[in-house]
Amino acid sequence: MERHRISGRRSLGLLLALGTTLLWGVLPLALKAVLEGMDPFTITWFRLTASAALLAPFVLRAGRKAPADMGRGSLLALLAVSALGLCGNYIFYLLGLDHLTPAAAQVLIQMSPIFLMFGSMIVFRERFTAFQWAGFAVFLAGLGLFFHERLLEIFDRWDDFSTGLAFMLLAALVWASYSLAQKQLLRAMPSGRIMLVIYASGFLLFLPFARPETVLALDPVRIALLAFCALNTLAAYGFYAESLNHWEASRVSAVLTIVPVLTLCFSALGALWFPAFVRAESLDALMVLGAFLVVGGSMLVALWKGPAKKQAE
Repeated sequence: MERHRISGRRSLGLLLALGTTLLWGVLPLALKAVLEGMDPFTITWFRLTASAALLAPFVLRAGRKAPADMGRGSLLALLAVSALGLCGNYIFYLLGLDHLTPAAAQVLIQMSPIFLMFGSMIVFRERFTAFQWAGFAVFLAGLGLFFHERLLEIFDRWDDFSTGLAFMLLAALVWASYSLAQKQLLRAMPSGRIMLVIYASGFLLFLPFARPETVLALDPVRIALLAFCALNTLAAYGFYAESLNHWEASRVSAVLTIVPVLTLCFSALGALWFPAFVRAESLDALMVLGAFLVVGGSMLVALWKGPAKKQAE
């Protein structure tokens, strides 16, 4: 199968990736507040339904783009992987966030670009350089430092943190599957149409588990936060999907690695300005150092390109 080719508009790709990063950095704070009054399945259903409704008029008005030479079976398979991957990421992430702090969730979800890079080795035949393996080691060291107070508990007993950890790893894994499929789908369909198919699939998939009436029980602030989460969904993944059209997936992933640091900053500001809705993160010096090592390690894995690495994008 011919691989997707980027446009080469790197500045636009960078701006779109930065937009995604900012939106993802603040998203867990809003979701954590909404989780206090609504279950994860209903939140996910609402986000996907609202995104589909808002995106549909623009996609349908844009008309159809002539698809590239891709077999119908391959197209449907990639759409299915994308839809199940992103919908799975949404629900697993929320289920994990229900057991974790926003900062812990964002650090763990950084396994997403790591899984994406390993997936690229298989799908796009990319190879890791020695520097990338070193970056991966730094990433693991950062995880160990950030969760140094919980390491023994992970292996000693299954608790709330272990449940959140398991859900976050699942969320990261299915996100990488979505991202790899999305990269190939961009050959045949514009990003907006792909996202509409995914959002509509999520509406149908989560409808049997959703309880829309619980929206009426939320206070006005949480209703506003839920609406923000829906708009965040539409904008962030729209930016992300389009950034892959203009920039290499590895470089987009590198920009996304700074999300945990932004979440830590937003958490501090939110706890100061809105203490009724955002709880202050309890972090020691080792945890802060670990967060930066996670970012630095995953960025090195994503960005470094040397002669031993076979370009496939």
